[in-house]
Amino acid sequence: FFFCVYKKDKSPADESGGKMEAAWPGNGSDFNPHAPYRMYHGHHIPGFPQHPHRGFETITATMEGLIDHADSVGNAGRYGEGDVQWMTAGGGVVHGEMFPLVHADKPNHLRLFQIWLNLPSKSKMVQPSFAMFWNSDVPVYHTDDGKASVTVWAGDYFLKEDVKQNSPPPDSWAADESNDVAVLHITVQPGGAIVIPKANKSGDGNSINRSIYLIEGHEGNVKVDGKIIGEKVCLTLDATKDVPIELDQGANEEVQFLLLQGKPINEPVAQHGPFVMNTQSEIRDAFMDYQRTQFGGWPWPKDDMVFPQDKGRFALSDGKETRPPSASSTTESCTS
Repeated sequence: FFFCVYKKDKSPADESGGKMEAAWPGNGSDFNPHAPYRMYHGHHIPGFPQHPHRGFETITATMEGLIDHADSVGNAGRYGEGDVQWMTAGGGVVHGEMFPLVHADKPNHLRLFQIWLNLPSKSKMVQPSFAMFWNSDVPVYHTDDGKASVTVWAGDYFLKEDVKQNSPPPDSWAADESNDVAVLHITVQPGGAIVIPKANKSGDGNSINRSIYLIEGHEGNVKVDGKIIGEKVCLTLDATKDVPIELDQGANEEVQFLLLQGKPINEPVAQHGPFVMNTQSEIRDAFMDYQRTQFGGWPWPKDDMVFPQDKGRFALSDGKETRPPSASSTTESCTS
């Protein structure tokens, strides 16, 4: 992992008559952390119009709100409310991620993580791939007293025997179980506790990196491994040990953590903007390839592509459209 962003926007209800646009246009680079919501690189609709990637993967794990995705391969989707999208950029893909104000009858709050997961050198130029995991397919563990939970976005942790984890794209570093990649969203209510077990592969001579981020509820003085944490912070944990998390009964609100872990790839990293390779020469090649080919071109009519307001959640891959089980009886996950 080399990049992680937590987006939390309190966007208002749509007042544009169905255009799903914000009331005021963006300036093309709106990342004001003190504003109730941001336009990012969007002008009329918040989000990130078409832009390229090469050499890594994006995991977009949602909690609230909706996202419209479109890419140069022809894949597309509207997802959110707990869905997870996993995209392997590989040798090159152009995609857009927009946050349209879909709802006119209520605020369009948005909360999600986007996490960039590196690819090893042997996989940096693979064909792009796209996977959608609907929220009903994302495992969630609850303690017996119901005061703590873990949403398992990736990894073999907190899974009951009859629960099967979603499979990462085939070329992902996470697809190899020996790399022990995990992405966990941990929530603890006042009076709750949970123990993060030691890494599955920590005793196999592997060096597993494990970090945990306190993202919500930092004023509750939560204890992590017996130490009180009173501010938003990133902690590096010893992956060979169990780590307890406890929140005092008198806390005013729940706490939430993001845990990231995995075996290091142990290769050089060269990054420039949206390209992540192993050498500066490969970065220059990426820029030249994109200028020459546009990574296949943009097949959509708008750079900030969004779908009709009443479209609902869907995934389009290889020309086949699927929907969540609650919306349709078609295939529940979509991978290409």
